[in-house]
Amino acid sequence: MIRTVSFLALFVGIAPAHAQLGGGDSTLTKVGKPAVKWYDRFKIRGYAQVRYNGLFATNDSLGCAQCDRSWGGENGFFIRRLRIAFSGNVHPRVYVYVQPDFVSWAGGSGYVAQLRDCFVDLGLDPRNELRLRLGQSKVPFGYENMQSSSQRVPLDRADPINSAIKDERDVGAFLYWSPAAVRKLEKMFVDDGLKGSGDFGVLAFGVYNGQGANQMDQNRQMHLVARAAWPFKLGKRYLQGALAGYAGEYVLAKSQLSPGVRAAPDLSYDDRRALVSVSLFPAPFGLLAEYNVGRGPEFDLDRDSITTRELQGGYITAMYRIQAGEQEVMPFIRYQRYSGGKKFEQDARSYDVEDIEFGVEWQPNENFELTCEYYVADRSYIDLKLPVNHQEGSLVRIQAQFKF
Repeated sequence: MIRTVSFLALFVGIAPAHAQLGGGDSTLTKVGKPAVKWYDRFKIRGYAQVRYNGLFATNDSLGCAQCDRSWGGENGFFIRRLRIAFSGNVHPRVYVYVQPDFVSWAGGSGYVAQLRDCFVDLGLDPRNELRLRLGQSKVPFGYENMQSSSQRVPLDRADPINSAIKDERDVGAFLYWSPAAVRKLEKMFVDDGLKGSGDFGVLAFGVYNGQGANQMDQNRQMHLVARAAWPFKLGKRYLQGALAGYAGEYVLAKSQLSPGVRAAPDLSYDDRRALVSVSLFPAPFGLLAEYNVGRGPEFDLDRDSITTRELQGGYITAMYRIQAGEQEVMPFIRYQRYSGGKKFEQDARSYDVEDIEFGVEWQPNENFELTCEYYVADRSYIDLKLPVNHQEGSLVRIQAQFKF
């Protein structure tokens, strides 16, 4: 019975002080108090997002499969995310983080549970300023990519940067270094509502499979990624600049190829990008801008084939934070431009995107948030089956988010 109670308590993070895995008497400190176990330090948190994208939509053929599969058509309400994170220091130098998403969309199969993060951080010095991360986690490329969707103001990540890495994650080994003072700042940017991206080091280097989250490696050739960032204080405000880049060989999946499309014999393509990022944290005015250039697989209409082609694009987001007691209102506007392929979509679709969106995020309290935005899109996205696919339109998008 004790084993059963302790096992369940491990997952809810409320194991009683006297319980031990495996049973037996509790371990006592010198003063006779039960010792703190690793599961006593574990935390559970999560968030969920419910969306409606069909209000005042002018073009039902307009969509964004990578952004939100409930765009277009006759779709109604949609649960975009339901994520629960289990995390904690099981040892002063060992931090564990596991996060599944319980509503990943699987087409006709509906919602399915899927792993998002599963990693361990190993502190390599007494202050954990240098740490090694092993497992599936976000790749340190792009501020908005690393920023939690619970923190981001626009409803979806922008195409120019988010097209780099499927689901922003991969399996690999990443080395991060951050002075203790900077780690404290990064935590403050998140906790104080400044739309931080989290602590991904002021210097980062990693190797990873390169195929995206929940995918096996296909060529035994690791992708390499490096990033350098630093937050600067400007009076009472903070500005952070970053440079990042990655390189590797991406292997297309056979299942994403249309019959008749021509591709490289081994389905392998050069995949590399370089990025610059600037973030002015909203106090009260904020600005986030990123731009990347590179090359990767992209559908070529003139040849009915997938070739390695140049890509480029970026976005700029402006926001203004208004606080009134516990409530917070943040109007925003974002412009994005992207020309290039999306390697993980059908035939590595060729995209030409120029979109603008504006709206407002309202938080009546820290546990609930309502966002409403007006989206104006001008998108061309073509593959072998859809060689002509230029879609323009606008729509109102609404999202309710609750945190726990």
